[in-house]
Amino acid sequence: MKATNFAPGPTPVPDRVVQKMSEPVLTHRSSEFSDLLRQVTADLKHVFQTKNDVLVLTASGSGAMEAAVVNLLSPGDRVLAVCGGKFGGRWIELCETFGLDALPFDVEWGRAADPDEIDRVLEEKGPFEAVLATHSETSTGVLHDIKVLGRVARSHGCYFIVDAISGLGANELRTDDWHVDIALTGSQKALMIPPGLAFISVSERAWQGIERSALPSYYLNLKRAKDSFEKGLTPYTPAVSLLMGLAESLGMMKEIGLEEIYRIHERNARVTRAGVAALGLELFARRPSNVLTSVLMPPGIDGSALLKTIKEDRGVTIANGMEHYRGKAIRIAHLGYDIAPSDMLVAISALEHGLSRHGYEFETGTGIAAAQRVILETS
Repeated sequence: MKATNFAPGPTPVPDRVVQKMSEPVLTHRSSEFSDLLRQVTADLKHVFQTKNDVLVLTASGSGAMEAAVVNLLSPGDRVLAVCGGKFGGRWIELCETFGLDALPFDVEWGRAADPDEIDRVLEEKGPFEAVLATHSETSTGVLHDIKVLGRVARSHGCYFIVDAISGLGANELRTDDWHVDIALTGSQKALMIPPGLAFISVSERAWQGIERSALPSYYLNLKRAKDSFEKGLTPYTPAVSLLMGLAESLGMMKEIGLEEIYRIHERNARVTRAGVAALGLELFARRPSNVLTSVLMPPGIDGSALLKTIKEDRGVTIANGMEHYRGKAIRIAHLGYDIAPSDMLVAISALEHGLSRHGYEFETGTGIAAAQRVILETS
């Protein structure tokens, strides 16, 4: 039985990328490595849609989140963090760890932040040094309006820091045009390489703040990373094989085109949601991301048990809900430019199987037929 993964990361790695990572490892203090590092950095700037510095960190995306906090901010700084899910809440955890005065802007799970409300809080409870937000909230499938939030943050003189770990490369993000001072992502999402690298874009405005930061940093020190990059190096031993794979992945992205990659993700999302809706299931996210489709379970259906059945019977992995939505919601990812609409039929078929096995009544094939219609309509 072939195992198929529809969890929102790590995403499937294209064969071309796997082959590139299997080549002999470059010495990370060689001119060949320096050429590789400069190449991937230039290509990452295109994905981030920025002319500013992009730095490579050997870490997970959470490492880049920590780097943003400890390099830009100082103890006691007041920040407003948008919390509408598990990963928005991580901003609060990080800020509190490093002695910042973090005010959560709580958003009901499944809903996007209201920029007008954030504007009001910044006005009434400010001043704040920074606004921290999540592009695509992986725990709920919500896409926040980073374009408008960036405009609001800038109007109040705040730095704007965005976790784009799952969203970058799947949903539009125009870092410079949308006033994002620091944007960050991880390797195992839309960039389609294994976990282990993080990437962080830093504006000139943010560099000025970094010069004033009073928080300590060592391994995640961005000034040290920038100084090393100017020499074509990294300050510490990098994950060379991952960078080799990244170069291939970014090359594929250039071949396809960024706008087309957004369209691929959007189409796969439409196919999936058509199948889910035809089965009478309710979508969780009110403003959904192209990264995944989050689905509320019907009354009486245990999502955890359903997912176990799907995996054991069909070899298909679909992600559970997180925290208080575990067993109450499931998350079907369509993340990665190498995913085809036909792949999403596998997910819908597995979902139908699980629902049937757990007593949910529907006409067999309803979800598949609806998803197939969207494939035909958008071909």
